[in-house]
Order: sequence, then structure tokens, then C-alpha cells
Amino acid sequence: MNSPPAYPGIRISGCRALGAEGSNAESLDRLLPPVGAGRSPRKRTTSQCKSEPPLLRTSKRTIYTAGRPPWYNEHGTQSKEAFAIGLGGGSASGKTTVARMIIEALDVPWVVLLSMDSFYKVLTEQQQEQAAHNNFNFDHPDAFDFDLIISTLKKLKQGKSVKVPIYDFTTHSRKKDWKTLYGANVIIFEGIMAFADKTLLELLDMKIFVDTDSDIRLVRRLRRDISERGRDIEGVIKQYNKFVKPAFDQYIQPTMRLADIVVPRGSGNTVAIDLIVQHVHSQLEERKLRWDMAALASAHQCHPLPRTLSVLKSTPQVRGMHTIIRDKETSRDEFIFYSKRLMRLLIEHALSFLPFQDCVVQTPQGQDYAGKCYAGKQITGVSILRAGETMEPALRAVCKDVRIGTILIQTNQLTGEPELHYLRLPKDISDDHVILMDCTVSTGAAAMMAVRVLLDHDVPEDKIFLLSLLMAEMGVHSVAYAFPRVRIITTAVDKRVNDLFRIIPGIGNFGDRYFGTDAVPDGSDEEEPYTG
Repeated sequence: MNSPPAYPGIRISGCRALGAEGSNAESLDRLLPPVGAGRSPRKRTTSQCKSEPPLLRTSKRTIYTAGRPPWYNEHGTQSKEAFAIGLGGGSASGKTTVARMIIEALDVPWVVLLSMDSFYKVLTEQQQEQAAHNNFNFDHPDAFDFDLIISTLKKLKQGKSVKVPIYDFTTHSRKKDWKTLYGANVIIFEGIMAFADKTLLELLDMKIFVDTDSDIRLVRRLRRDISERGRDIEGVIKQYNKFVKPAFDQYIQPTMRLADIVVPRGSGNTVAIDLIVQHVHSQLEERKLRWDMAALASAHQCHPLPRTLSVLKSTPQVRGMHTIIRDKETSRDEFIFYSKRLMRLLIEHALSFLPFQDCVVQTPQGQDYAGKCYAGKQITGVSILRAGETMEPALRAVCKDVRIGTILIQTNQLTGEPELHYLRLPKDISDDHVILMDCTVSTGAAAMMAVRVLLDHDVPEDKIFLLSLLMAEMGVHSVAYAFPRVRIITTAVDKRVNDLFRIIPGIGNFGDRYFGTDAVPDGSDEEEPYTG
């Protein structure tokens, strides 16, 4: 059971005193902004739009609404769960608008907004017929798949990826496609039955009830269902009188007593929203975890290199190529040429660790040949941008029809923490052997985050191969300690990193040398420390 908020049971009322505007004497049209004016109308034909980008654009900034918690410790695990806010209230009470206002005011980089509307149960044929004639009760607790809601929220709080159904309100059915969401700093879960299940309540760190006048909710529902869901006014009113209003009185309004905060008139009550934001900020500060580079650097000093590490044999040819690419006087053309040669050798070496099984083929001379064939399902390459993508051509050259994914991890210049900013992975990657590619690994921070992302997509740890042209001992130890079954493969390991966590003697900024871009200032090196 989660500990109660700092102000259990508080009720925020007295709308005028707390900044709510308007009065009961005002017309509903004045209370409700016309469609097309001010804030964009809420699009709700489907509960989640697959093409919708995972961000919220506000007047001041862009907020990522699907992301990864940036705070992992030196063991590659998340020490604190995400902060989950529950938003309950009647249909069309303004829950989503309040959620958006909270997200904008929080000013944190990673937020997930999870709607209960995505979790309506799959209807039987008879129920579909009832729904088509406005005779099915969608405002009853039995209409929702609480088991799926609870399992989804649990995974999100743990920082894992989840698949969320896409619900089509025009056909009253789930679509075939599901949308993937990722854990974040803050999770906001909103829905009419947000507080209707005991287990679900225990997952919520803060519970907010949006209390809006019933007449306003009816007008909003009429506008939404007619303009966005293609329904007629008679059907909407029939459904409201038969199901919506009775369900609110019986199931929804009683849950108001479970809320930590009641927000009258929703988005108009800016004081209530400010209090909510202040409390969430205080909770996030308690949950914050910084990367301790000094701890990472000293944690494994004098330890032998792990058994999961494989270094390409340092033949005169390999050492000669290292001499060329490490030389600061080497031209860009030569740097690219010899880097590509090393990449090819590295990937060929890595493929020898894949599982193979005995097989027999017949030669053109009609003779049997006892050979070996790959025993897995498929190979997928995942590059850590930007330097990691330089290894993709070498992988494609030796693995026919290989699938490629990309991950972008950058350093937050204010906190010094690695953050995931972009992710594109092939479908069903959990069945594949994954070759994770980056050109240099110094502290191992970004590599650990990338591995964590793959694990959250259900890729088995022993099916992940981390490939890098050059690694520091510190990075090798960090990755191996956090993920002892990940295979680490490189062409060379240097012993030290300097005060800026750059590999010594090192190779320089690989991305700048390869792509011909200007060197970045000290302390913001692209590959070191965080893209490796």
C-alpha cells in the first residue's frame, strides 16, 4: 500500500476564493468554449491515435508524453517507481483538460497519460447489437477490463513498456492495433471509474476528483458525441438518462470521498491545480536518483575483466588499424575507411557467439555435408545514435535481411543524466538475438539504459550482444555487473577515463571524426560518457 499524500483528505472548494471563474447564472455556451476557439477540441473518435506523436505541445514548450525514466542506478535498475496520479470524475467533467494542465504546469520531461477509455471490454455479438441502439451500459464498472488496467499500470510504474488497446467509439470495439507506451517520471491515469477498484486504488499515489456541474457535463457530452462520434441527439439523451446519470449517482459520485483532492469546476480552478503540481514536485524530488560517476568509476577498480567480455584478437593487422584511427593526424577519409574495416571484423567476430545447430545439406555432387546453421529465429541490429548507426552497413553486409532499430540517448545538461529521446524498434523483437551497436563505451551509462530498454521489450538478457569498437574498463565492468548475461564484444579495451569521463588514450569523439562535424565543447562529448 502506498503511503498517503502529504495532505490526506483535503477538499478544495469555494470556487471563487480559489480562482474558479464564472457563475451559475452564466449560460452554458459561455461556460463551454466554442469548438475551434482557444484550446483545440479533444479528439476522441478513438481512445489512442496510433499516428499521434508522443508529445504535448504547449504555448511554452514541448512535453514528451511517452518516455523512459532517466534515473537508473549503477546496477541498471530503477530505484523508485514512477509517481501515479489518478483523475476521477463524471463523464465529460473535464478530466483530460485538467490532466493536460497538470502536465504543462509540472514542467517535467517524461509523462504518460493513460485513459481508462482504452480499456473497455470486448463486446459480445449481443452486446454489440445493444450498443448500436444505445442500450448497453458503458458507465458500469463491469464495462471495463480492470485486470488489464491494473497489470498495465503496474508495468508502467516499474518503467516497463506496455501495449495499450486502441478503442473505436464509433464501432464500440477494440482495433487490431495496440499502442506501445513506456514508463515515465509521472503517470496520469484518468477515467470515470478511476477509483472503483481497490487494487487499482493502491497503485495511485495521488487521487484527484474533478467535480463539474451535471448540466455542464451533459452539454459537453452532447457536443462530443454528436460532433466526434457521429451520434444523434435523441440517442445521446436516451443513453444519458438511462445509464450515464444513474451510474454517476451510484458508482462515481460516491468515490469522491476516496479522493485526496476534489477540484470543483475542473480546469477553471487554477489554485487547486497549483497545489497538485507543488505536491507532485516534492514527490519527484524524493524519488530522484542521480548518476554517481565517481561511484561507477571506482566500483570495480582492480577487478579482473568479466568472462562475458570478448576482445577481438590483437593481430598486427588489428593493431595497425587502431594505430591509424587513434592518430589525431589521420584524415577523415582514412579514419572512415579503417573504422569500417574494424567494424566488419568486429561483427564477424560477434556472429561466432550466436547459437548454431548441426544440419546436413546435399552438395551439387549429390553428397551429404554435415554443417552448421543458425539456431535462432532472427537477428536484429539496434544502433545507439548517432555513432552507432555507422556500424549498420557492416552488419547489413554480413547478415542478409537483418532488421534495424535505433535508440537516441542524450545527456541532460542541467542534471547530467542520460535520457532516452527517441526509440524505434522492430515488432516482435523479443524473439530475436539483438546486436546493440555503439562505437565507444566509456562509463557504460547509455549502454546500460539501452540494454534496459531492450529488456523492457522482453528481449532475454542472454540474447543481447553489445558491440563497440573501443571500450573503457569502467564501462565494461558497469555493464557486466548490471547485466551479467549480456555478451560484450569489442576490438580493444583502454584502462582509464579522465575527469570528463573520456576514454584514455582513446579515439576522440568518434561521431565528429566520422561525420566531419566540429568538435563539441568539453563536458558535452557525444559518445563519452553517455552514448556508450
